[in-house]
This record gives sequence, C-alpha cells and structure tokens, in this order.
Amino acid sequence: MVGKQLCMIRAKSVLCGLGLVLASSAAAHEIPSEVVARTLVRADGDSFQLVMRLPLNSMRDVEVPEFGPGYLDVAALEPRLADLAAQWIVPFVEVYENGGRLPPPVVSGTQISLPSDKSFTDIDRAIAHIAEANPANAERLVWDQVMFDVHLDFPIASAESEFSLRAGLGHLAERVSLTLQFYLADGTTRAYQFSEDPGLVILDPSWFQAAWHFVQLGFVHILDGPDHLLFLFCLVIPLRRFKPLVLIVTAFTVAHSITLIGSALDFAPDALWFPPLVEALIAVSIVYMALENIVGTARHRWLVALGFGLIHGFGFSFALRETLQFAGGHLITSLVAFNVGVELGQLFALALLVPALALLFRYVVAERLGTIILSAFAVHEAWHWTMERGDVLGQYDVGWAEWLPAVLAWAALVAAGVAGARLYRGRRAVRSAAESAKSDSD
Repeated sequence: MVGKQLCMIRAKSVLCGLGLVLASSAAAHEIPSEVVARTLVRADGDSFQLVMRLPLNSMRDVEVPEFGPGYLDVAALEPRLADLAAQWIVPFVEVYENGGRLPPPVVSGTQISLPSDKSFTDIDRAIAHIAEANPANAERLVWDQVMFDVHLDFPIASAESEFSLRAGLGHLAERVSLTLQFYLADGTTRAYQFSEDPGLVILDPSWFQAAWHFVQLGFVHILDGPDHLLFLFCLVIPLRRFKPLVLIVTAFTVAHSITLIGSALDFAPDALWFPPLVEALIAVSIVYMALENIVGTARHRWLVALGFGLIHGFGFSFALRETLQFAGGHLITSLVAFNVGVELGQLFALALLVPALALLFRYVVAERLGTIILSAFAVHEAWHWTMERGDVLGQYDVGWAEWLPAVLAWAALVAAGVAGARLYRGRRAVRSAAESAKSDSD
C-alpha cells in the first residue's frame, strides 16, 4: 500500500514538473538562430528618421497574447509594442551626428506586418505603413510568422551633417543580418548589407574617410593572410639584396594590382567555382616557390612573381568585395587606397623578414642549408592547403565553355605584361651597352 502511494506521489511530481516546463516554454521562446533586420534611414529637417523591420519572435522573454489555436491577439499586444521597441531596439541603435552621439530617439510608431508586405521598398511608404492601424484579430495571424515594424525619430541639428550609425542588434539572434539603406539629400541612396556587426558605419563618407578606411583594411588583410605572407616569405628567402628585391616586389605589386582592380570592377568570372580555384592556385604558387628555393633555380624570379601576383590579386579582391559598400561614392579612390594598404603591409612584413633572415643565416645556419629547411617547412604547409582547397574545388562542376574565355583573356594580359617588361629591360640593356661603348671610345 505504501509502495503504491509512493508511486502515485512520484507520478504527480513528474506531471507537475512537466506542467512547469510547458508553462515556461509557453511564456517565453528560445533565441532565434537567424534574424534579418531591414532598415531605412534619412536625415530630414531637424530629424533623423529610422524605420526598421524585424521578426516579432526576435523579441524574447515576452508573453505573446494568443487566442484560439495559436493566433496572435494583436489588440492585446498593441499597447505594449512601443515598450517592446524601447526595450529591444532603442538602447542598441546608436546614431552619431558629426561624431557626437545623438540622444535616445522617440518611438514615433509601431506596426505588426505580414512578411509579404512590400512597404519597406521605400522609406516614405514604410513610414506611412507604420502609421496605419494594426491588423485586426479577424485576420488570424500566427505570432511567430509576423514582422515587427518600428519608426524612430532622432533629433538633429542639421540634415547636412555627417551621420554614422551602429546597429548593435546581436542580442536578438545567434546570427543577425542587416540591410541598410541611407537616403541622401539629393535623392540618391547608399545601400549596405552586413552579415556580422560592422561597428560604426559612416553613411556617406568623404573621399578621405573612405581612403583611410581602405588603407587600414589592406594593411590588416595582408598581415592577416597566412598564405600571402608565406608566399612573400618564399619569394625573398634566397634574394635579400636591395636591387633584385625591389624588382621582384614591384613585379608582384603591379600584377596583383591589375587583377585586384579588374576583379573589383567585375572583369573577372563571377562563377561559384572561381574563388576556390584561386585559393587552390595560391597554395600551388607557394609550393612552386618553395620547391624552386630548394632546387636552387631562382632565375627570372621577377617573371614568376609577376605571374603569381595576378593570382594573388584575385585573392585580395575576394576580401575586398564585401567591404566596397563602405566606399560610398569613392570607388576608385577606395580601390587604390586598399592597394596602398596592401603594399604598406608587404613593406612592413619585408622590413621584419629580411633582417631576420640575414641574422639567421649569419649566426645560426648556413644560407643554403637554411634556405632548404625553411622552404621545406613552407612546402609541407602549402601542400596541405593545396589538397584541402583542391577537395573544395572538386565539389564544383567547372565547364570548359564557361571559363575558358576568361582564362584566355587573362593569359593574354599576362603575356602582354611579360612581353612589355622584357622589352623594357631589353631597351635598357641596349642603352647601357651604347653608353658603355661611347664611354670606351671617349
């Protein structure tokens, strides 16, 4: 009898615990895996207007009123919408005017919308839509399938000021993507799209701001790319004298500048297989340079640097594509600035590598043996990269008819560059010989 009572008590405890779990899960919901925030902004008179659309289910820890079999009770939720905006959006959206942060905005309106609503294609339509009445309960909306629209007004001194924005919405989901459209005074727009938090974004940068931003990006990119640094390392191991080093680095710079700018201006294949192909060829270039160091056949290295520089330029351009949206109306300036940043990063790396190699070969190991050992380590690492990137490339169906014209075009460019360089060197040799003969005759 006692055992039976104990079993009944345990069963009741389990049922009560299950009830608590179900109750808590009904009151709140888990953090979404991904949220897309659509944002439109404009400086108008003495107000900076921001409208944002988010999924309602990104507002967590909220008891969503329902009726019937899971329908959203819009009438009961409506008085709380402004509080939701004040809690989940207002504290995390920062707007700056001429470098100074603006005071908190006024929540001018909120709205519950269907995902199919098209009003967010234009800021005036979006503002007008948010000012309308919320949907009636008769529409029977499911709460986790609707959108939450918010209209915020920030007080400003002048619509002609420089504005920056930080949308710190990472608390809303595991991954937050943001699309941002800024309406300029002349009616044009600047479009931005971020899959990660970009920090503070200058909405309409000056040429100097864009240039400085891209110089920093280029500098950081070259130092943050182990494959580019390893190629540069293999390039200079056997050649540390000033004149050949300048020639080789110049050839590499000219080559990757051509493909970087050409790719950024959409003169490169846009197929899905192209980035994996370039990454695999970058790894191959390191293997080749390292093997050349081991064998000891480093003749005409500037030509090799020229050819492989074209490939590395494509690699630089992949890092540049997503960041070109920060260029504003200064595309060419930003491209040149990024390239300058890359060159500054290369020079910084060489300033460390060349003296370190000189000390190593003078006090630790003989130059020839040290070159072989260092290059062998580079081959080992780059070979693993080649295999891994080759496997990724093998997952794509690359058709000859699709990519052969682009390859031939770039091959013709390489041939023209090499021919021009050889012609230039030939003319210099002839001129030097003529000057030498003239000095001998005198």
